[in-house]
Amino acid sequence: MKEVGFGTGNWIALIIYLIITLLIGVYFTKRAGQDTDAFFKAKGKVPAWAVGFSIYATTLSAITYMGTPERAFNSDWSYAAGNLAIIAIIPILIFFYIPFFRKLDVTTAYEYLEERFGIVMRVIGSLAFTLFHIGRVAIVIYLPTLAITSVSDINPYLIAALVGLLCVVYTFMGGIEGVIWSDVIQGIILIGGAIAVIFLGAFQIDGNFGTIAHEAMQDKKFISVDNWKFGTAAAAIPIIFIGSIFNNLHQYTASQDIVQRYQTTGSISSTNKSLWTNGLLAFITIPIFYGMGTVLYSFYNNVSALPEGFNTSALVPYFILTQIPPFVGGLLIAAIFAAAQSTISSSLNSISACVVVDLKQRFSKSSDQSKDVLFARLIIIVAGVLGTLASLYLINQETNETWDLFLLITGLFGVPIAGVFAVGIFTKRANSVGVIIGLIVAAIASYFIGKTEITPFSVSVIAFFISFVVGYIASLPFSKYNKNVVGLTLFTINDQYVKNHKQ
Repeated sequence: MKEVGFGTGNWIALIIYLIITLLIGVYFTKRAGQDTDAFFKAKGKVPAWAVGFSIYATTLSAITYMGTPERAFNSDWSYAAGNLAIIAIIPILIFFYIPFFRKLDVTTAYEYLEERFGIVMRVIGSLAFTLFHIGRVAIVIYLPTLAITSVSDINPYLIAALVGLLCVVYTFMGGIEGVIWSDVIQGIILIGGAIAVIFLGAFQIDGNFGTIAHEAMQDKKFISVDNWKFGTAAAAIPIIFIGSIFNNLHQYTASQDIVQRYQTTGSISSTNKSLWTNGLLAFITIPIFYGMGTVLYSFYNNVSALPEGFNTSALVPYFILTQIPPFVGGLLIAAIFAAAQSTISSSLNSISACVVVDLKQRFSKSSDQSKDVLFARLIIIVAGVLGTLASLYLINQETNETWDLFLLITGLFGVPIAGVFAVGIFTKRANSVGVIIGLIVAAIASYFIGKTEITPFSVSVIAFFISFVVGYIASLPFSKYNKNVVGLTLFTINDQYVKNHKQ
Protein backbone atom coordinates (compact mmCIF):
# COMPACT_ATOMS: atom_id res chain seq x y z
CA MET A 1 0.00 0.00 0.00
CA LYS A 2 1.28 3.45 -0.91
CA GLU A 3 2.13 5.61 2.09
CA VAL A 4 0.36 8.95 2.57
CA GLY A 5 2.43 12.10 3.03
CA PHE A 6 1.99 13.66 6.48
CA GLY A 7 2.46 17.22 5.25
CA THR A 8 3.76 20.45 6.76
CA GLY A 9 0.34 21.60 7.99
CA ASN A 10 -0.19 18.39 9.96
CA TRP A 11 3.29 18.62 11.44
CA ILE A 12 2.58 22.18 12.62
CA ALA A 13 -0.64 21.07 14.35
CA LEU A 14 1.05 18.08 15.99
CA ILE A 15 3.99 20.15 17.23
CA ILE A 16 1.65 22.82 18.67
CA TYR A 17 -0.18 20.10 20.62
CA LEU A 18 3.07 18.60 21.96
CA ILE A 19 4.33 22.03 23.05
CA ILE A 20 1.08 22.71 24.93
CA THR A 21 1.42 19.49 26.92
CA LEU A 22 5.00 20.42 27.72
CA LEU A 23 3.95 23.86 28.98
CA ILE A 24 1.42 22.31 31.36
CA GLY A 25 4.23 20.40 33.03
CA VAL A 26 6.30 23.58 33.26
CA TYR A 27 3.39 25.46 34.87
CA PHE A 28 3.03 22.95 37.74
CA THR A 29 6.76 22.35 38.30
CA LYS A 30 7.22 24.53 41.38
CA ARG A 31 4.02 23.37 43.09
CA ALA A 32 4.78 19.70 42.43
CA GLY A 33 8.27 20.02 43.88
CA GLN A 34 7.13 20.99 47.39
CA ASP A 35 7.00 17.43 48.75
CA THR A 36 5.84 13.92 47.82
CA ASP A 37 2.30 14.71 48.96
CA ALA A 38 2.16 17.41 46.29
CA PHE A 39 3.98 15.34 43.69
CA PHE A 40 1.79 12.24 44.07
CA LYS A 41 -1.51 13.55 45.49
CA ALA A 42 -1.60 17.26 44.54
CA LYS A 43 -2.38 17.85 48.24
CA GLY A 44 -5.99 16.89 47.49
CA LYS A 45 -6.72 20.17 45.69
CA VAL A 46 -7.85 19.02 42.23
CA PRO A 47 -11.56 19.55 41.31
CA ALA A 48 -13.66 16.39 41.14
CA TRP A 49 -14.64 16.92 37.50
CA ALA A 50 -10.97 17.20 36.45
CA VAL A 51 -10.07 14.02 38.34
CA GLY A 52 -12.99 12.24 36.66
CA PHE A 53 -11.74 13.38 33.26
CA SER A 54 -8.25 12.21 34.20
CA ILE A 55 -9.46 8.74 35.24
CA TYR A 56 -11.31 8.48 31.95
CA ALA A 57 -8.35 9.60 29.83
CA THR A 58 -5.99 7.30 31.73
CA THR A 59 -8.09 4.20 31.07
CA LEU A 60 -8.56 5.11 27.40
CA SER A 61 -5.27 4.36 25.67
CA ALA A 62 -4.51 5.01 22.01
CA ILE A 63 -4.91 1.27 21.48
CA THR A 64 -8.52 1.56 22.65
CA TYR A 65 -9.06 4.81 20.77
CA MET A 66 -8.21 3.12 17.47
CA GLY A 67 -9.34 -0.39 18.40
CA THR A 68 -12.91 0.54 19.35
CA PRO A 69 -13.80 2.02 15.93
CA GLU A 70 -12.04 -0.94 14.31
CA ARG A 71 -14.23 -3.36 16.25
CA ALA A 72 -17.39 -1.47 15.25
CA PHE A 73 -16.15 -1.41 11.65
CA ASN A 74 -15.45 -5.16 11.54
CA SER A 75 -18.28 -6.41 13.76
CA ASP A 76 -20.72 -4.45 15.94
CA TRP A 77 -21.22 -2.47 19.17
CA SER A 78 -21.36 -5.47 21.53
CA TYR A 79 -18.15 -4.51 23.34
CA ALA A 80 -19.88 -1.34 24.54
CA ALA A 81 -21.05 -3.59 27.38
CA GLY A 82 -17.57 -2.98 28.79
CA ASN A 83 -18.35 0.75 29.12
CA LEU A 84 -21.58 -0.06 30.91
CA ALA A 85 -19.63 -2.29 33.30
CA ILE A 86 -17.68 0.79 34.41
CA ILE A 87 -20.92 2.47 35.44
CA ALA A 88 -22.13 -0.71 37.15
CA ILE A 89 -19.12 -0.91 39.49
CA ILE A 90 -19.20 2.75 40.61
CA PRO A 91 -21.66 2.09 43.49
CA ILE A 92 -19.48 -0.86 44.56
CA LEU A 93 -16.41 1.39 44.58
CA ILE A 94 -18.17 4.17 46.47
CA PHE A 95 -19.64 1.97 49.20
CA PHE A 96 -17.01 -0.73 49.63
CA TYR A 97 -13.59 0.50 48.46
CA ILE A 98 -13.24 4.28 48.54
CA PRO A 99 -13.93 4.50 52.31
CA PHE A 100 -10.84 2.35 53.01
CA PHE A 101 -8.53 4.16 50.61
CA ARG A 102 -9.62 7.55 51.98
CA LYS A 103 -9.60 6.45 55.64
CA LEU A 104 -6.02 5.20 55.42
CA ASP A 105 -5.02 8.26 53.37
CA VAL A 106 -3.00 6.00 51.08
CA THR A 107 -0.70 7.25 48.38
CA THR A 108 -0.57 3.82 46.77
CA ALA A 109 -3.26 1.17 46.62
CA TYR A 110 -0.89 -1.37 48.10
CA GLU A 111 -0.68 0.42 51.46
CA TYR A 112 -4.07 -1.12 52.21
CA LEU A 113 -2.63 -4.56 51.49
CA GLU A 114 0.06 -4.03 54.12
CA GLU A 115 -2.43 -2.91 56.74
CA ARG A 116 -4.67 -5.88 55.99
CA PHE A 117 -2.15 -8.63 55.21
CA GLY A 118 1.41 -7.45 55.82
CA ILE A 119 4.40 -5.98 54.05
CA VAL A 120 5.03 -8.94 51.71
CA MET A 121 1.66 -8.53 50.01
CA ARG A 122 2.25 -4.80 49.64
CA VAL A 123 5.61 -5.34 47.94
CA ILE A 124 4.19 -8.04 45.64
CA GLY A 125 1.35 -5.76 44.53
CA SER A 126 3.61 -2.77 44.03
CA LEU A 127 6.32 -4.62 42.09
CA ALA A 128 3.76 -6.41 39.88
CA PHE A 129 2.23 -3.04 38.98
CA THR A 130 5.62 -1.42 38.33
CA LEU A 131 6.95 -4.17 36.04
CA PHE A 132 3.71 -4.51 34.11
CA HIS A 133 3.38 -0.77 33.51
CA ILE A 134 6.95 -0.34 32.28
CA GLY A 135 6.03 -2.93 29.66
CA ARG A 136 2.69 -1.27 29.05
CA VAL A 137 4.36 2.09 28.37
CA ALA A 138 6.33 0.43 25.56
CA ILE A 139 3.20 -1.12 24.02
CA VAL A 140 1.16 2.09 24.33
CA ILE A 141 3.90 3.95 22.42
CA TYR A 142 4.57 1.15 19.93
CA LEU A 143 1.11 0.13 18.70
CA PRO A 144 -0.30 3.56 17.72
CA THR A 145 3.07 4.52 16.23
CA LEU A 146 3.01 1.33 14.17
CA ALA A 147 -0.56 1.97 12.99
CA ILE A 148 0.04 5.60 12.01
CA THR A 149 3.39 5.06 10.34
CA SER A 150 2.03 2.06 8.39
CA VAL A 151 -0.15 4.45 6.38
CA SER A 152 2.07 7.53 6.33
CA ASP A 153 5.63 8.56 5.59
CA ILE A 154 6.34 9.58 9.20
CA ASN A 155 9.53 8.14 10.69
CA PRO A 156 8.33 5.70 13.42
CA TYR A 157 11.50 6.11 15.51
CA LEU A 158 11.07 9.88 15.58
CA ILE A 159 7.41 9.69 16.63
CA ALA A 160 7.96 7.02 19.29
CA ALA A 161 10.87 8.95 20.78
CA LEU A 162 8.95 12.25 20.72
CA VAL A 163 5.86 10.83 22.41
CA GLY A 164 7.79 8.88 25.03
CA LEU A 165 10.35 11.50 25.95
CA LEU A 166 7.86 14.40 26.04
CA CYS A 167 5.74 12.34 28.43
CA VAL A 168 8.80 11.89 30.61
CA VAL A 169 9.51 15.64 30.60
CA TYR A 170 6.04 16.93 31.55
CA THR A 171 5.44 14.12 34.06
CA PHE A 172 8.88 14.79 35.57
CA MET A 173 8.10 18.47 36.01
CA GLY A 174 4.40 18.69 36.83
CA GLY A 175 3.81 15.69 39.09
CA ILE A 176 0.31 14.26 39.38
CA GLU A 177 -1.32 17.69 39.09
CA GLY A 178 0.39 18.31 35.76
CA VAL A 179 -0.60 14.82 34.64
CA ILE A 180 -4.26 15.36 35.58
CA TRP A 181 -4.61 18.70 33.82
CA SER A 182 -2.81 17.31 30.77
CA ASP A 183 -5.33 14.46 30.87
CA VAL A 184 -8.19 16.96 30.85
CA ILE A 185 -6.88 18.66 27.71
CA GLN A 186 -6.02 15.33 26.10
CA GLY A 187 -9.47 13.96 26.96
CA ILE A 188 -11.16 16.94 25.32
CA ILE A 189 -8.94 16.58 22.25
CA LEU A 190 -9.58 12.87 21.80
CA ILE A 191 -13.36 13.19 22.21
CA GLY A 192 -13.41 16.23 19.92
CA GLY A 193 -11.28 14.38 17.38
CA ALA A 194 -13.67 11.42 17.33
CA ILE A 195 -16.69 13.70 16.86
CA ALA A 196 -14.90 15.48 14.02
CA VAL A 197 -14.21 12.18 12.25
CA ILE A 198 -17.89 11.22 12.58
CA PHE A 199 -19.20 14.42 11.00
CA LEU A 200 -16.47 14.77 8.38
CA GLY A 201 -17.13 11.21 7.29
CA ALA A 202 -20.93 11.37 7.45
CA PHE A 203 -21.23 14.54 5.39
CA GLN A 204 -19.44 12.89 2.46
CA ILE A 205 -22.03 10.09 2.32
CA ASP A 206 -25.24 10.55 0.32
CA GLY A 207 -28.04 10.57 2.84
CA ASN A 208 -25.62 11.30 5.69
CA PHE A 209 -26.69 9.71 8.99
CA GLY A 210 -29.84 8.23 7.44
CA THR A 211 -27.77 6.08 5.08
CA ILE A 212 -25.36 5.16 7.87
CA ALA A 213 -28.15 4.05 10.22
CA HIS A 214 -29.94 2.07 7.47
CA GLU A 215 -26.79 0.17 6.48
CA ALA A 216 -25.82 -0.46 10.07
CA MET A 217 -29.26 -1.93 10.88
CA GLN A 218 -29.27 -3.98 7.68
CA ASP A 219 -25.78 -5.41 8.26
CA LYS A 220 -26.22 -5.92 12.04
CA LYS A 221 -23.54 -3.37 12.90
CA PHE A 222 -25.25 -2.18 16.09
CA ILE A 223 -26.62 -4.83 18.46
CA SER A 224 -28.55 -7.88 17.28
CA VAL A 225 -30.31 -10.84 18.88
CA ASP A 226 -27.23 -12.93 18.18
CA ASN A 227 -25.22 -10.79 20.61
CA TRP A 228 -27.26 -12.17 23.49
CA LYS A 229 -26.67 -15.82 22.57
CA PHE A 230 -23.84 -17.91 23.99
CA GLY A 231 -21.66 -19.97 21.67
CA THR A 232 -22.41 -17.98 18.51
CA ALA A 233 -19.98 -16.17 16.25
CA ALA A 234 -21.23 -12.85 17.60
CA ALA A 235 -19.75 -11.63 20.89
CA ALA A 236 -22.08 -12.51 23.77
CA ILE A 237 -22.95 -9.34 25.65
CA PRO A 238 -23.52 -11.05 29.04
CA ILE A 239 -20.01 -12.54 28.95
CA ILE A 240 -18.48 -9.22 27.91
CA PHE A 241 -20.36 -7.36 30.64
CA ILE A 242 -19.54 -9.79 33.46
CA GLY A 243 -15.90 -10.15 32.39
CA SER A 244 -15.55 -6.38 32.14
CA ILE A 245 -16.91 -6.02 35.69
CA PHE A 246 -13.91 -7.95 37.01
CA ASN A 247 -11.41 -6.34 34.65
CA ASN A 248 -12.62 -2.94 35.81
CA LEU A 249 -12.57 -4.00 39.46
CA HIS A 250 -8.89 -4.71 38.95
CA GLN A 251 -8.27 -1.34 37.34
CA TYR A 252 -10.30 0.70 39.82
CA THR A 253 -9.30 -1.11 43.04
CA ALA A 254 -5.88 -2.67 42.51
CA SER A 255 -4.16 -0.56 39.85
CA GLN A 256 -2.15 2.35 41.17
CA ASP A 257 -2.69 4.66 38.18
CA ILE A 258 -6.41 4.91 39.06
CA VAL A 259 -6.36 4.50 42.85
CA GLN A 260 -3.84 7.34 43.11
CA ARG A 261 -6.49 9.70 41.71
CA TYR A 262 -8.79 9.04 44.68
CA GLN A 263 -6.52 11.09 46.96
CA THR A 264 -6.18 14.10 44.67
CA THR A 265 -9.57 15.56 45.62
CA GLY A 266 -10.39 17.34 48.87
CA SER A 267 -13.00 14.95 50.29
CA ILE A 268 -14.58 11.54 49.92
CA SER A 269 -17.68 13.12 48.34
CA SER A 270 -15.45 14.76 45.71
CA THR A 271 -13.81 11.41 44.98
CA ASN A 272 -17.28 9.92 44.48
CA LYS A 273 -18.21 12.76 42.13
CA SER A 274 -15.05 12.14 40.11
CA LEU A 275 -16.07 8.50 39.65
CA TRP A 276 -19.54 9.51 38.43
CA THR A 277 -17.93 12.02 36.04
CA ASN A 278 -15.80 9.19 34.67
CA GLY A 279 -18.90 6.97 34.40
CA LEU A 280 -20.77 9.67 32.47
CA LEU A 281 -17.86 10.03 30.04
CA ALA A 282 -17.68 6.25 29.60
CA PHE A 283 -21.38 6.26 28.71
CA ILE A 284 -21.52 9.21 26.34
CA THR A 285 -18.46 8.04 24.43
CA ILE A 286 -20.18 4.77 23.46
CA PRO A 287 -21.95 6.43 20.50
CA ILE A 288 -18.86 8.54 19.79
CA PHE A 289 -16.18 5.85 19.51
CA TYR A 290 -18.36 3.02 18.22
CA GLY A 291 -20.17 5.53 16.01
CA MET A 292 -16.82 6.48 14.48
CA GLY A 293 -16.34 2.88 13.33
CA THR A 294 -19.89 2.63 11.97
CA VAL A 295 -19.52 5.87 10.02
CA LEU A 296 -16.25 4.64 8.51
CA TYR A 297 -17.92 1.34 7.59
CA SER A 298 -20.55 3.24 5.61
CA PHE A 299 -17.97 5.66 4.19
CA TYR A 300 -15.83 2.87 2.73
CA ASN A 301 -18.93 1.17 1.35
CA ASN A 302 -20.28 4.26 -0.40
CA VAL A 303 -17.62 6.90 -0.96
CA SER A 304 -14.25 5.24 -1.18
CA ALA A 305 -12.63 1.83 -0.86
CA LEU A 306 -9.82 0.64 1.37
CA PRO A 307 -6.66 -0.64 -0.34
CA GLU A 308 -6.52 -4.38 -0.92
CA GLY A 309 -5.21 -6.27 2.11
CA PHE A 310 -5.59 -3.19 4.33
CA ASN A 311 -4.90 -3.72 8.05
CA THR A 312 -7.94 -2.21 9.79
CA SER A 313 -5.93 -1.43 12.93
CA ALA A 314 -4.80 1.66 10.99
CA LEU A 315 -8.36 2.53 9.92
CA VAL A 316 -8.70 5.79 11.85
CA PRO A 317 -5.30 7.34 10.99
CA TYR A 318 -5.73 6.28 7.34
CA PHE A 319 -9.07 8.09 7.10
CA ILE A 320 -7.63 11.18 8.79
CA LEU A 321 -4.59 11.40 6.53
CA THR A 322 -6.46 10.73 3.27
CA GLN A 323 -9.76 12.56 3.83
CA ILE A 324 -9.13 15.43 6.26
CA PRO A 325 -7.53 18.77 5.22
CA PRO A 326 -3.99 19.52 6.44
CA PHE A 327 -3.62 21.01 9.92
CA VAL A 328 -7.09 19.71 10.89
CA GLY A 329 -5.79 16.22 10.14
CA GLY A 330 -2.75 16.93 12.28
CA LEU A 331 -5.00 17.90 15.19
CA LEU A 332 -6.90 14.63 14.80
CA ILE A 333 -3.67 12.63 14.71
CA ALA A 334 -2.76 14.55 17.87
CA ALA A 335 -5.92 13.08 19.41
CA ILE A 336 -4.48 9.60 18.94
CA PHE A 337 -1.24 10.63 20.61
CA ALA A 338 -3.25 12.39 23.33
CA ALA A 339 -4.85 9.06 24.16
CA ALA A 340 -1.39 7.48 24.31
CA GLN A 341 0.20 10.22 26.38
CA SER A 342 -2.57 10.33 28.99
CA THR A 343 -2.00 6.64 29.65
CA ILE A 344 1.80 6.86 29.60
CA SER A 345 2.10 9.86 31.92
CA SER A 346 -0.25 8.24 34.45
CA SER A 347 1.78 5.04 34.37
CA LEU A 348 5.05 6.94 34.88
CA ASN A 349 3.82 8.97 37.86
CA SER A 350 2.25 5.86 39.42
CA ILE A 351 5.38 3.74 38.92
CA SER A 352 7.32 6.49 40.66
CA ALA A 353 4.80 6.53 43.54
CA CYS A 354 5.14 2.78 44.01
CA VAL A 355 8.94 2.84 44.07
CA VAL A 356 9.21 5.91 46.33
CA VAL A 357 6.35 5.23 48.77
CA ASP A 358 6.14 1.43 48.87
CA LEU A 359 9.87 0.78 48.76
CA LYS A 360 12.07 3.80 49.47
CA GLN A 361 9.99 5.56 52.15
CA ARG A 362 8.65 2.33 53.65
CA PHE A 363 12.09 0.86 54.32
CA SER A 364 14.16 4.01 54.77
CA LYS A 365 15.08 5.12 58.28
CA SER A 366 14.72 8.79 57.37
CA SER A 367 12.85 10.81 54.79
CA ASP A 368 13.90 14.10 53.26
CA GLN A 369 10.96 15.39 51.22
CA SER A 370 13.03 17.41 48.74
CA LYS A 371 15.30 14.42 48.12
CA ASP A 372 12.27 12.12 47.79
CA VAL A 373 10.76 14.36 45.11
CA LEU A 374 14.09 14.36 43.28
CA PHE A 375 14.20 10.56 43.57
CA ALA A 376 10.60 10.35 42.29
CA ARG A 377 11.56 12.39 39.24
CA LEU A 378 14.61 10.19 38.66
CA ILE A 379 12.37 7.09 38.68
CA ILE A 380 10.11 8.74 36.08
CA ILE A 381 13.14 9.31 33.83
CA VAL A 382 14.34 5.71 34.24
CA ALA A 383 10.90 4.16 33.69
CA GLY A 384 10.12 6.45 30.75
CA VAL A 385 13.44 5.86 29.03
CA LEU A 386 13.14 2.09 29.52
CA GLY A 387 9.62 2.09 28.09
CA THR A 388 10.62 4.29 25.14
CA LEU A 389 13.72 2.23 24.35
CA ALA A 390 11.62 -0.94 24.50
CA SER A 391 9.14 0.58 22.03
CA LEU A 392 12.01 1.48 19.68
CA TYR A 393 13.27 -2.09 19.96
CA LEU A 394 9.84 -3.42 19.03
CA ILE A 395 9.74 -1.11 16.00
CA ASN A 396 13.19 -2.29 14.93
CA GLN A 397 12.38 -5.98 15.34
CA GLU A 398 8.92 -5.65 13.76
CA THR A 399 7.65 -8.25 16.19
CA ASN A 400 6.38 -8.06 19.74
CA GLU A 401 6.12 -11.75 20.65
CA THR A 402 8.73 -11.50 23.42
CA TRP A 403 7.15 -8.36 24.78
CA ASP A 404 3.69 -9.94 24.64
CA LEU A 405 5.07 -12.76 26.79
CA PHE A 406 6.50 -10.23 29.25
CA LEU A 407 3.14 -8.46 29.51
CA LEU A 408 1.35 -11.78 29.87
CA ILE A 409 3.54 -12.94 32.74
CA THR A 410 3.51 -9.62 34.64
CA GLY A 411 -0.19 -9.11 33.88
CA LEU A 412 -1.19 -12.52 35.22
CA PHE A 413 -1.28 -11.04 38.71
CA GLY A 414 -3.57 -8.12 37.80
CA VAL A 415 -7.07 -9.51 38.25
CA PRO A 416 -5.94 -11.97 40.99
CA ILE A 417 -4.63 -9.01 43.03
CA ALA A 418 -8.10 -7.46 42.69
CA GLY A 419 -9.34 -10.72 44.23
CA VAL A 420 -6.92 -10.18 47.13
CA PHE A 421 -8.33 -6.69 47.77
CA ALA A 422 -11.85 -8.13 47.70
CA VAL A 423 -11.14 -11.01 50.09
CA GLY A 424 -9.47 -8.50 52.41
CA ILE A 425 -12.47 -6.19 52.46
CA PHE A 426 -15.32 -8.71 52.40
CA THR A 427 -13.97 -11.35 54.84
CA LYS A 428 -12.42 -11.27 58.31
CA ARG A 429 -10.46 -14.54 58.38
CA ALA A 430 -8.24 -14.13 55.30
CA ASN A 431 -4.54 -13.71 56.10
CA SER A 432 -1.23 -13.18 54.35
CA VAL A 433 -0.32 -16.86 53.88
CA GLY A 434 -3.73 -17.70 52.42
CA VAL A 435 -3.94 -14.80 49.99
CA ILE A 436 -0.42 -15.38 48.67
CA ILE A 437 -1.36 -19.01 47.98
CA GLY A 438 -4.58 -17.83 46.33
CA LEU A 439 -2.69 -15.26 44.22
CA ILE A 440 -0.19 -17.83 42.94
CA VAL A 441 -2.87 -20.45 42.20
CA ALA A 442 -5.00 -17.85 40.35
CA ALA A 443 -2.02 -16.63 38.27
CA ILE A 444 -1.04 -20.18 37.26
CA ALA A 445 -4.66 -21.09 36.48
CA SER A 446 -5.05 -17.91 34.41
CA TYR A 447 -2.00 -18.81 32.35
CA PHE A 448 -3.27 -22.27 31.42
CA ILE A 449 -6.93 -21.28 31.03
CA GLY A 450 -5.83 -18.44 28.75
CA LYS A 451 -4.35 -21.00 26.36
CA THR A 452 -7.79 -22.54 25.76
CA GLU A 453 -10.56 -21.26 23.48
CA ILE A 454 -12.29 -19.52 26.39
CA THR A 455 -12.76 -15.75 26.03
CA PRO A 456 -10.45 -13.34 27.92
CA PHE A 457 -13.52 -12.00 29.72
CA SER A 458 -14.23 -15.45 31.16
CA VAL A 459 -10.59 -15.79 32.21
CA SER A 460 -10.92 -12.57 34.24
CA VAL A 461 -13.99 -13.86 36.07
CA ILE A 462 -12.34 -17.20 36.85
CA ALA A 463 -9.06 -15.59 37.97
CA PHE A 464 -10.87 -13.25 40.34
CA PHE A 465 -12.89 -15.98 42.01
CA ILE A 466 -9.97 -18.41 42.26
CA SER A 467 -7.93 -15.71 44.00
CA PHE A 468 -10.84 -14.89 46.31
CA VAL A 469 -11.99 -18.42 47.17
CA VAL A 470 -8.58 -20.10 47.37
CA GLY A 471 -7.20 -17.13 49.30
CA TYR A 472 -9.95 -17.43 51.89
CA ILE A 473 -9.92 -21.23 52.23
CA ALA A 474 -6.12 -21.42 52.32
CA SER A 475 -6.13 -18.87 55.16
CA LEU A 476 -8.18 -21.05 57.51
CA PRO A 477 -5.36 -23.45 58.53
CA PHE A 478 -3.04 -20.50 59.22
CA SER A 479 -5.17 -18.58 61.70
CA LYS A 480 -2.08 -17.65 63.72
CA TYR A 481 -1.25 -15.18 60.93
CA ASN A 482 -4.57 -13.33 61.28
CA LYS A 483 -4.12 -9.61 61.95
CA ASN A 484 -6.22 -7.02 63.71
CA VAL A 485 -8.74 -6.11 61.02
CA VAL A 486 -10.87 -3.58 62.92
CA GLY A 487 -11.57 -0.74 60.49
CA LEU A 488 -10.21 -2.71 57.52
CA THR A 489 -13.14 -4.91 56.51
CA LEU A 490 -16.75 -4.36 55.49
CA PHE A 491 -17.87 -5.48 58.96
CA THR A 492 -16.07 -2.57 60.64
CA ILE A 493 -16.09 -0.09 57.78
CA ASN A 494 -17.03 2.85 60.03
CA ASP A 495 -14.44 2.09 62.71
CA GLN A 496 -11.14 3.90 62.87
CA TYR A 497 -7.90 2.08 62.17
CA VAL A 498 -4.57 3.11 63.66
CA LYS A 499 -1.47 2.16 61.71
CA ASN A 500 0.89 0.16 63.88
CA HIS A 501 4.05 0.08 61.76
CA LYS A 502 6.67 2.58 60.67
CA GLN A 503 5.89 4.60 57.59
